Amino acid sequence: MLKKPWLAALFLACVVPSGAAQTAAADVAATAFPGAVGPAATTPGGRGGQIIRVTTLAPDGPGSLKAAIDTPGPRIVVFEVGGVIDMGRESLEIKHPYLTIAGQTAPGPGITLIRTGIDVRTHDVILRHLRVYTGVDGQPKRSGWEADAFSTVAAHNVIVDHCTFLWAIDENMSASGPRFTGNTVDEWRKGTSHNITFSNNLAAEGLADASHPKGEHSKGSLIHDNATGIVFYRNVWAHNVERNPLIKGGGQALMINNLIYNPQHRAVQYNLMNLEWVGHDYVTGQITAVGNVMRGGNDTDEGLPFLMLGGDGDLEYYGKDNLHVDRHGKPLPEFGRYGETEAKLIRAKAPLAPTTGYRILPSRAVETSVLATAGARPWARDPEEIRVLFFVAEGRGKVIDDEREVSAYPEVKEPVRAPFVEAEWDLATMEPKSGRYPAQTAPLPQEHLSARDRASRGQAQ
Repeated sequence: MLKKPWLAALFLACVVPSGAAQTAAADVAATAFPGAVGPAATTPGGRGGQIIRVTTLAPDGPGSLKAAIDTPGPRIVVFEVGGVIDMGRESLEIKHPYLTIAGQTAPGPGITLIRTGIDVRTHDVILRHLRVYTGVDGQPKRSGWEADAFSTVAAHNVIVDHCTFLWAIDENMSASGPRFTGNTVDEWRKGTSHNITFSNNLAAEGLADASHPKGEHSKGSLIHDNATGIVFYRNVWAHNVERNPLIKGGGQALMINNLIYNPQHRAVQYNLMNLEWVGHDYVTGQITAVGNVMRGGNDTDEGLPFLMLGGDGDLEYYGKDNLHVDRHGKPLPEFGRYGETEAKLIRAKAPLAPTTGYRILPSRAVETSVLATAGARPWARDPEEIRVLFFVAEGRGKVIDDEREVSAYPEVKEPVRAPFVEAEWDLATMEPKSGRYPAQTAPLPQEHLSARDRASRGQAQ
């Protein structure tokens, strides 16, 4: 019998398919997969389209992930290889709609993309169970390599679930696009990213003083001006200087049960900048934050507030059961400013976005729960995920400038191969019929131990 709550959480993360097994069967048929949430939850992705098998770890060419992404028409991308894909500082662009990338189908160790980022420039895309480790790759400071690990660009109906984003040069995971497309607020909102869900992701160690041409740029998530229907649910941000997340002018975001660890200068932010809105009437932004946890770390500014307001535009804000403490557990302020302007914080008495359909935990339960389930493959984590998540749990780690300060790119090796067998998967949701994923282990992988550590604990060499 599992007597400790954190052990129970780890066990459940291992044996329960990602998402939430609690989702009723009747609801599953109407959603992208069990546990899908937010305005994008009903996107079909590539459901009903052709199944495209990735059979090589090459960055392009026949059988590659890039070739599958570039294929037009509804499609479900599955993997018959597992390992590292080195994109050589070329970002992947998703331009054709109705796509599901099912990273969960890859044999162990799963799929890790290095020296790259992913930009989604279309609609109805489901991206699950991938790792993206961007990194500076030895490039000189301010030399111009500035990739996001993941971003949408004027996209809509997109779900990013159970992914790991590390070492971005710009943001780790964002929703972006033009500010002003058309003549009305409705047209502005339709012309940029909208209806985007980020769930169960790990977004960590954005690189600070690296190759970004603007200089310091360790950023978690940017939600660009007028982006709406943006949902952050059960994500972990760790060791990002700012933007955990940043909602820009007129944006609308819902944050439920996220963990923010070791933000340096700012955690949650809102900023409508006059310099970017010249000639346009301001639009009031909206943030609903329920059951989130912000915990200071080694780099966090003393007295850092949970939410900071900058710029000139007003913000409507609804907050409930959010926990914000420093690294010693002492309470931190809820609200502060980083601009002395006329911008107002307008406190709402009720949520500004629908909160039905979410499993909302009390804030004291969030850290244990999300550390057990966040990231690309909770059932078979890689050394970087284990390092980051254990450091979060232990109150360790720091903001970095270069991936080499903490590790290195994973090695490109011969792929692990296993056929994708359609009969073993629910092709509507891309969940395994058996309830177990490829390379799923029990118990969950723990910290990597040296031979001496294993010997001292009586474990086999």
